Amino acid sequence: MVQGGNTVGVVDVEMFGQALSVFAIVSCEIGVRAGEPLEVFMPEPFKNVFNPKMIALMADHFEAALPSFDGALFRKVAVRNLGKHELKQRSGQIVAALEGTLPEGFGEACGVMLRTLHPEVEALGMENEMDEAGIRGWGIMPMSGYVARHGMGEVDLSMETLREMTKRFTAEFAVRPFLQASPDIALAHVEAWVDDPNLHVRRLASEGTRPRLPWGMRLTDFDRDPAPILPILEALKDDREEYVRRSVANSLNDIAKVHPDLVAEIAERWLRDASPERRRLIRHACRTLIKDGHRPTLAALGYTAPEITVEIRTLTPKKIALGETLEIAIEITSKSAKSQQLMIDYIIHHRKANGTLTPKVFKWKTATLVAGASLSITKKHAFKLITTRVYHAGTHRIEIQVNGQRFGGADFVLKMPGSALR
Repeated sequence: MVQGGNTVGVVDVEMFGQALSVFAIVSCEIGVRAGEPLEVFMPEPFKNVFNPKMIALMADHFEAALPSFDGALFRKVAVRNLGKHELKQRSGQIVAALEGTLPEGFGEACGVMLRTLHPEVEALGMENEMDEAGIRGWGIMPMSGYVARHGMGEVDLSMETLREMTKRFTAEFAVRPFLQASPDIALAHVEAWVDDPNLHVRRLASEGTRPRLPWGMRLTDFDRDPAPILPILEALKDDREEYVRRSVANSLNDIAKVHPDLVAEIAERWLRDASPERRRLIRHACRTLIKDGHRPTLAALGYTAPEITVEIRTLTPKKIALGETLEIAIEITSKSAKSQQLMIDYIIHHRKANGTLTPKVFKWKTATLVAGASLSITKKHAFKLITTRVYHAGTHRIEIQVNGQRFGGADFVLKMPGSALR
């Protein structure tokens, strides 16, 4: 019994599935040593959180909440060719099973789903498995996807339903279509969530409104003008839970990609009489701006234009093979009559397939350099095979960055297995 009208489309479920499938990506340990075979250790596929046993337990809870619920049909549709599907497809198939078995009226369907929920808990993380007490954890994913697909005509009911669901998992992806299509109505709910006693709901107020939530629908209006969500972040900046404050930082980091000066202004204001917790939030919120060397942000954090000289004393080896480690030693000398706060980074310019170089900033350390003094530091950088980078043989470059300013550099050559470089 698929409900008609007011349909967002399958993209909402797919975005939710894409995002949560990231939790399945566990870094593989890959050994690259001379004379040793390549070893890859893979974990249990995360898609298997949706399995016949879990689906059967969901059906049991729906049958208990609605005696006329067709549990047999739900199980049949939800498990069909399950082994051939990835995580988001499995979730989408459960949405289809719900569409075929829940009451046609959206309000009645929401009532049934709410009656299946596990009693409210505040445990952090997504490790809470569903049990006989009710649905929670991954079972919420297709249920919130159902709301996103069918609830656009009843925004108030949808937002309140998602509020209850997020207490058992997360609804950060499912709320986004409502914020995009009906921002005034949806934001009225979100603004009330900042005072909710449940930490997951408070986090939803921040995480759900992020302009650029990874793998989620981009909220283009908030990306262009974040003013409507700034009061939400303001209200949550000193939340008692790190889990919530971290979300505030991530939202500011999204905003910084389009409005860097605005985030620098917020950082400067929030740093006044800031607690250690708020300082950590601001530092995390400004992480992209710090790497980019954004001067107003660095100044807000106390890192002004440095009066220094930088010398690369050692860069060895000058020709390095994949799997080896590059060692860098530098000396920084003060040219100022005052002490200086330094944020020291280094930039590796990786060679691309077309021969051009692309920079990647790596954090090094912070230090206080007293007037007229020198500072000698070393760093080791391993060139190891990782899933997020493709290496290419040839000339690379390293540069030193202090308080956002670059101070010279040096070239080195990366050798790849089978390359002709010597």
